[in-house]
Amino acid sequence: MNGNSARRLIGAMLVVAMASGATFATSANAQPPANTPADTATAQMATRSATALRHRPDRAIIIDVRRAFRRAGLDDSRIRVRAHFGVVTLNGTVPERAQIARATRAARSVLGVTGVQNRLTTMR
Repeated sequence: MNGNSARRLIGAMLVVAMASGATFATSANAQPPANTPADTATAQMATRSATALRHRPDRAIIIDVRRAFRRAGLDDSRIRVRAHFGVVTLNGTVPERAQIARATRAARSVLGVTGVQNRLTTMR
C-alpha cells in the first residue's frame, strides 16, 4: 500500500468514526465532555415522556376512551370501560354491529392504550 492509499484509508476511517459520534481523547487523562444543560434536559424529557406513556393512570385512560367514543359518535351509556395497565376492556351493548368495530378503533386511538379486549354485543 502506498502513502496516498494509506492516507485515504485513514481519512475514510476518521470520517466514519466522526459520523458515528465517536470521540477521541488526546491524552491519557482526558475526560469525556460534560453534557450541556440542553442535552441533559432533552434526555430527561424523553425519559419522562416514554415513562408517562407506559405508566399512564388507568383512570385517565378510561376518561379519554369515553371522550373518544363521543368524538366517534358512539352512545357509551351501555358500555362499561375498564383499564388495567393500558389494556382496555369493553363490556356492554351497542345498537348496531358496526359500532363494535368503531368502539375498538376509538379505544385504540387513545394515548397509553396498549390493547383492547372488545366484549361488546349488539342489542337484541
